Amino acid sequence: MIALAASGMDEGVWLRAERQTGGRGRLGRSWVSPPGNLYASTLVRIRPSDPPAATLALVAAVALEETVSAYAPGMALLKWPNDVLIDGAKVSGILLERAGDAVVIGIGVNLAHHPTDIERRATSLAAHNFVVAPEDFIETLAEAFARWVECWRGPGMDTIRRRWVAHAHPIGTPLNARLPDEVAFDGLFDGLDPDGALILRLADGTRRVIHAGDVFLL
Repeated sequence: MIALAASGMDEGVWLRAERQTGGRGRLGRSWVSPPGNLYASTLVRIRPSDPPAATLALVAAVALEETVSAYAPGMALLKWPNDVLIDGAKVSGILLERAGDAVVIGIGVNLAHHPTDIERRATSLAAHNFVVAPEDFIETLAEAFARWVECWRGPGMDTIRRRWVAHAHPIGTPLNARLPDEVAFDGLFDGLDPDGALILRLADGTRRVIHAGDVFLL
């Protein structure tokens, strides 16, 4: 998709793979890719009037949680930066990459299978008795994503942020944050800042804003 973005592919086009041989997630992690799950990419062409490109991670997360909830009602929760969880286990992943004026959004969803040999718990829709074909899921996702991108460009980030917080774990949820410099600390979820960064309330009452890192539920 990066090469296609550089060659001028239009915004709104989606590509779906039956399986991947080199799937990867955030921070270069490998992404196990057996048939039956969703492996898809799309792109957004950044305009001068758009909000910051990095905030598309929240747009993608909101669209994905909405889609998962359409097939598994009442099951999904969002966790920063862009994970969708079911019963505290990760069911999907989102990766953003920049290619000129385009942001490529890669999305993987465990529909039929999930790994069992990784650090953090994972699950799939099938593990909760929800059977969804990838071709059906991507149609619903594409519609939701287009609608939320339009919102991102119209009402703006505040609407996206409020929707994200409303469908995340509750304010006050204990979290562990691990920063890129390997510093780790615990705090309580205290919402998102206007640009979508995570706000943690520490034990001394101070608030820390997290722009990058891994976050775990405690």
